[in-house]
Amino acid sequence: MKGRIVSLNISAKKGIRKKPIKEVLLKTNYGIEGDAHASSKWHRQVSLLSLESIRKMQDKGLNVNPGDFAENITTEGIDLPTLPVGTKMTIGNNIEVEVSQIGKECHTRCAIYYLAGDCVMPKEGIFVTVLKGGKVREGDEIVVII
Repeated sequence: MKGRIVSLNISAKKGIRKKPIKEVLLKTNYGIEGDAHASSKWHRQVSLLSLESIRKMQDKGLNVNPGDFAENITTEGIDLPTLPVGTKMTIGNNIEVEVSQIGKECHTRCAIYYLAGDCVMPKEGIFVTVLKGGKVREGDEIVVII
């Protein structure tokens, strides 16, 4: 299964929308350099959400874009929530990540939830740990390998 990276997004604080940037550095066993969620102390180093999931919210009439759900990497072409924990993927030039969690519990309702009565990130977002880091650019290929 192959897809591509539509958007790369970071924020300095947790709990806010992330801003798109053209390139990020994924650090092994850490996450995205400069992002508030990066840490070697937990398994949710990098978050991914598909453009297809964002379009579901747009179809409900919301003006939302990549990064608005606080995801680090917005993908297209891969059905992310169907990937089991332990699935490995390559990104761009030999970067390797491993799915560590599918979805998440939403402890506090975000602004998107209050606007739409629903949010896709808790159900359709996934989290990965970085097995082998490197630079990732918007448009890079992402491939499910295991």
